[in-house]
Amino acid sequence: MPRPGSDLGSDDTGCPILHVDMDAFYASVELRERPELRGVPVIVGAPGARGVVLSATYEARRFGVHSAMPMTRARRLCPRAVIIPPSRGKYSEVSRGVMEIFHTFTPEVEPIASDEAFLDVGGARKRLGPPAAIAAMIRERVVREHGITCSVGVANSKFVAKLASQHCKPDGLMVVPADRVVDFLHPLPVAALWGVGERTEQSLVRLGIKTVGDLARVPVETLQRDLGQAIGAHLAALAWGRDERRVTPNAPDKSIGAEETFATDVGDPVKIRKELLRLSERVAARLREGAHAGRTVSVKLRRADFTTISRSRTLREPTDVARVIYTTACDLYAAADLDGIRLRLVGVRVENLRPAAEVTRQLGLGERETGWREAEQAVDRATRRFGRDAVLPASLVRPSFDEIDL
Repeated sequence: MPRPGSDLGSDDTGCPILHVDMDAFYASVELRERPELRGVPVIVGAPGARGVVLSATYEARRFGVHSAMPMTRARRLCPRAVIIPPSRGKYSEVSRGVMEIFHTFTPEVEPIASDEAFLDVGGARKRLGPPAAIAAMIRERVVREHGITCSVGVANSKFVAKLASQHCKPDGLMVVPADRVVDFLHPLPVAALWGVGERTEQSLVRLGIKTVGDLARVPVETLQRDLGQAIGAHLAALAWGRDERRVTPNAPDKSIGAEETFATDVGDPVKIRKELLRLSERVAARLREGAHAGRTVSVKLRRADFTTISRSRTLREPTDVARVIYTTACDLYAAADLDGIRLRLVGVRVENLRPAAEVTRQLGLGERETGWREAEQAVDRATRRFGRDAVLPASLVRPSFDEIDL
């Protein structure tokens, strides 16, 4: 049922697009095993001083806590919150199950995160009924099969459907009829438009534009003059509910990466390279899991003063091998000339992806196959059977000699 005060109507004619978004996903997954915490402020995230909030229940959000907030600030805002360290394998399992539910209703599913997706159910009407009924069935199955709730927006475009799901959270369903889109959009703050970040919002407010309706009444030429040709035209279209983007099933990943914020700033190159190895292993495993390979390896190095340095290198051929990614990452770290400089965060990312099946390994004259890829595939099989961290590089299992305090 739509949440009180959020229903514009139940006419879903011409509204084949659903945006399904899990409610406080990571926190909700944790509460399945700790039902005694329901109704209590709960924060999921690394509890250390450098940790950040991964998810927060709506009870915690009332205190101003939100995802990506530093844990130290979240604790100040909500000192009575229960902190739960994340258990990522559990979230991936639930995410896969939820996406499988979506695919039983339509093949037109576009995941945009582990806990949300767009669905085009236009082709399922004859078999399953109108879009709002399909949305209700999806919500019921997610609760029944996974013990968590989701909110669903139903509309004639991706943009409006996503806004509707946000508007009816938590545990809501909202239909924005095709002939009521403008009524829904125009009272909203201008920051609700995709592409309006903090700076753009400040620029618009200085022009007296505070709501979507205010922006809709500004000539597009004026917006293009003040904001640029592309963004001006983009915002003018959205303000009138025009969004021509289709739901794209199985949209290819543009990049795969991982990063880690140290508990305390680290300046020891040995420890930094060890973290680069850990991240390279993680990225390579995700590449192989998704049947991807990539040509461009990049590193992100954030200093203690929050200055961030990025370096990248394009390889001769695509790879999904951790050893290749790690070696390249170490070379990029060395090229950044940061030895002895204390770092707050390091990250590794592989870009320029393509299907791994399309990649043919070409050996140079006299070059011998290293066997690293086959070894890492064997590790993948062990991990699937015995769990993450079942097999690790030796340097990640025990301290190296130069780290032992003798």
